Parts: sequence; C-alpha cells; structure tokens
Amino acid sequence: MSFEVPDNVRVALLAILAVLALASILVAAMVRARPERDYTELGLRVRTWWSIILVFCAAVAFDRTVSVWVLGFVSFLAFKEFLSLIPTRRADHRVLFWAYLAIPIQYYWVATAWYGMFIIFIPVYAFLFLAMRMVLIGETQGFLRAAGTLHWGLMTTVFGLSHMAYLTALPAAGNPNGGGDALLLYLVLLTEVNDIAQYISGKAFGRHKVIPKVSPKKTVEGLAGGVLTTTALAWALAPWLTPLTAPESIAAGLIIGLFGFAGDVTVSAVKRDIGVKDSGSMLPGHGGVLDRLDSLTYTAPLFLHFVRYLHY
Repeated sequence: MSFEVPDNVRVALLAILAVLALASILVAAMVRARPERDYTELGLRVRTWWSIILVFCAAVAFDRTVSVWVLGFVSFLAFKEFLSLIPTRRADHRVLFWAYLAIPIQYYWVATAWYGMFIIFIPVYAFLFLAMRMVLIGETQGFLRAAGTLHWGLMTTVFGLSHMAYLTALPAAGNPNGGGDALLLYLVLLTEVNDIAQYISGKAFGRHKVIPKVSPKKTVEGLAGGVLTTTALAWALAPWLTPLTAPESIAAGLIIGLFGFAGDVTVSAVKRDIGVKDSGSMLPGHGGVLDRLDSLTYTAPLFLHFVRYLHY
C-alpha cells in the first residue's frame, strides 16, 4: 500500500482543509460573540464536513485499490440506508444477501479496471439473477414492487456511485493533470459546490418554485445560481485537474449543475413518497449518507462517460 497524491490534488485538498479550518474558526467566533443564538446545526454541519473530507482524502491518498474499497464501503452504507427506508417483504430477506454481495463484486470489476463487466454487471446480470431468486421463493404478492425497489436501490447507490471509483481506473496518461484522482476530486468538488451554491442562491434570491410537490424549497433562482457557479468553477479548475478544453469544461459544469439538481430531487421524491425528511442521521447536520450523495448518483455516471468519450 503506497501513499502518493499528485501535487495539484494535494494542493487542492490542502486548500479545502484550509477553508474548513476557517469555517470552524468563524463558527467558534460567532458562538462566542452571540452566545444567545443557536448555532448548533451550523456547528454540526461543519464538523460533519470534516468527516466527509477526511474520508475523501483517504479515498485518494493511498493506492488505487484502497481508494476503490473506501468508495465501495460508502456504497455499502448508502445501500444499507436505502433498504432501511424502503419496506421489504419478509420473503425477500434471503435475497438481500445476494444484493449485498453485488457490492464487492461490482467494485472488484472497478479494481481490476474491467470496464465491460463494470458497465453491465448490475444492469444485466444482477437484475436478472435477483428477480429469478425472488421467483424461486414462490411469493408473488408484491413481487413487482419488491423487485423494482431492490434493483433501483442497487442502480443508484451501487452502480451509479461506483462510477466515482472507476474514474481512478482510467489510464493516467489520459489526464496529465493528476490522473484519475484529479478527475475524482473535480467531480466531487463541483457536485458539492453545486449543492451549496443552489442552497445559498435559493435562500438569498429564491422566489419561483421549480417542483414544489417534490421539493418545496427548490427554486428557479437557486438552480440558476448553482448551475452558473458550478460552470464557472468547472471552467476555472479544468486546466489544473482535467484534460478538458474550455468548451468541454463548460459542458461538464452544465452537466454537473443540472443533473446534480436532478439527482437531489429524485432522492427527495423517494423520501417524500415514504414520508421521511432525511434518509438517516449518520451525518449530523446533514441527515443520512444518501442526503449527501444524492446528487452524485446522477453526476458520477454522466461525468465518467463524458470524460471517457472525449479523452479515453
């Protein structure tokens, strides 16, 4: 196991840690200056961001095998959280073993850089096998709902998120500016900035609801602010972290901005359907793992295939 990070990725991570350190200092100063006000949630959010960034550092700091399995464990947590939200039939409990087994198998294809199996294992083989296994149990009541729920969970939390890990499997020669680690940092940073920018823009300027029945707080102004901020940052960071040209980086920013929003509201629709506000409580101040990864379920696959088509 080796510890090696491209110089530009190291600088970017140090800059992010410096921003978090400044945020921690500002929160402490605000608490001291205005002790009568409740800054509990803000403090929890900042502390949770420390945990998230440290896990991400672990995902890129060591050799690729370690990175892949760290991200695989994140997929496991997301899938487990998804299943804790969605009611499953008693008869399907034995099938869940095979669904969980799909996670290490999927990430094994990533670790070995076998793109052909990586891209079809869950959409084809797991899809067919799990349905067949459910049929063999002999319970038909609720079969379609149970099969669809299980496969949708695997597609989003495992297949979709595993595209983050596959960025590290792309040949380093395709990106002279830091290889797959830099591409992974670029994707995650832009996706999270998009979420934050949409939230801040919506709070400051939001007037017109986008889809109030799904996510009442999402506004057109917030969406526009997030997309513009993400696109500008994508263009600015592209020469440092990616092989993308200026027009390609603008396209990447638009993809991440628009489809990050799509991933967010899609998971919101799931939560609204089952009547919960957050997917869990693992990340204080943020909710659950899915609440933090929802945008990446869309942006990770789209960004990987965008970059792969253009430069690999």
